[in-house]
Amino acid sequence: MTSMPASCDTFVALGPATRDGHAIFAKNSDRPADEFQPLELHGRAEHPAGASLRTPFVDMPQAHVTYRHVGSRPYWCWGYEHGFNEHQVVIGNEALQSRLRPSGPTLVGMDLVRLGLERGSTAAEAVEVITSAVATHGQGEFEHPDGHRTYDNGFIVADPGEAYVIETAGHEWAVRCVATHAAISNVYSITGDWDRISPGAEVIAAEIGWSGGRLSFAEAFAEGDHLSGSGFLRRARSCGVLNRHEGRIDAEVMMALLSDHADGDSEPGGFVTDIDPGRGICMHSADSDGVGGNTAASLVADLCEDGSRLPVYWTSMYSPCLGVFLPVFLQGELPAALSLGGAEPSSERLVDLSPARRCRGRIPWAPRGRGQGASGGAPVGAPGDGLRGRRQGGPPALWSAWPGGGTHAHRLHGDQPVGRCQDGRNAPGIVFGRPQPGRP
Repeated sequence: MTSMPASCDTFVALGPATRDGHAIFAKNSDRPADEFQPLELHGRAEHPAGASLRTPFVDMPQAHVTYRHVGSRPYWCWGYEHGFNEHQVVIGNEALQSRLRPSGPTLVGMDLVRLGLERGSTAAEAVEVITSAVATHGQGEFEHPDGHRTYDNGFIVADPGEAYVIETAGHEWAVRCVATHAAISNVYSITGDWDRISPGAEVIAAEIGWSGGRLSFAEAFAEGDHLSGSGFLRRARSCGVLNRHEGRIDAEVMMALLSDHADGDSEPGGFVTDIDPGRGICMHSADSDGVGGNTAASLVADLCEDGSRLPVYWTSMYSPCLGVFLPVFLQGELPAALSLGGAEPSSERLVDLSPARRCRGRIPWAPRGRGQGASGGAPVGAPGDGLRGRRQGGPPALWSAWPGGGTHAHRLHGDQPVGRCQDGRNAPGIVFGRPQPGRP
């Protein structure tokens, strides 16, 4: 099994921090370079009293109702890296390494994301679902029978009106309410500033050596130094960008931050577009054979609290600096092509996620044409890099998108229009807008 990178990044900005007063959530999912991560849609369902839910390692009582939702699922997993539901609840998780080890298989963090989406009609309700499941069933690092990596977890859980950070260690958890905006990465960040904590956390912390005043969840449970390393630097970069754009954060800013390649050691004036393999919020494999990690999927959830428009869920199925953010509306159906993916590549899939294509930093399904290299993909900074109107040195210029009215595909450089599958069919259920002025 390909090694798993310890890298993901999640952000949220509530109404007071955004340009239009509506909450925005964003997540990069970094996974092994050869791992597929399809999107899948599950409809709202009712379940009989006494029904049981079987997750890969834990059985539990099934909820009476599970909500309509879309999740981004590593092909081998039941749960999701991130997703959204019919109540505009959005959740993303991060791998954390704690000092605690479970005695056997437990829930994995992606299962907890799915449980929160299926059972949470508000962010607060989803937090209760996740923390209760952690307390009852546990999670953390254990030996996976198929060699997949497991770990403790951090989460951002948000809806149009509120957001929470959850961090866990074994059966223990801490929750911090988000005031305006927040960012998490693969590092513990809740110290003594928690708003709620599991009943047993202080006892367990004392047993493993914590002493002092108000419990610092990070200092007590983190394995290693929580104030250094890649996760610490990426979170510092994310927090710095959110602070600098407070009051002006929108989907463009979030996409640019997900696409950022700054190493975190310094604070550049703008977004960094040059790829630095193995570093940055937008992760690219540092290995020539693709072994290691790449950002496999991204989500920007542009929520709406007052009902003046539909929420827009911008989903990328590839490294965000190279990929296309497709606007998805939960009121429609998900195109079947976005749900393909398994242990082996498929010729029907929209993109080729082979390690060789990822590590060369190329858009794998862009047509041959102006500005392309011998491998048939568009190099970074070439015309093909404008698939969502991205300009070097600044945030991407979004295309306008609106629900209904069919599919609008616009040709860029080359012969294949955005919004078409490889067999030439329009991708249903996704609506594309107009390219930026001056572009074909």
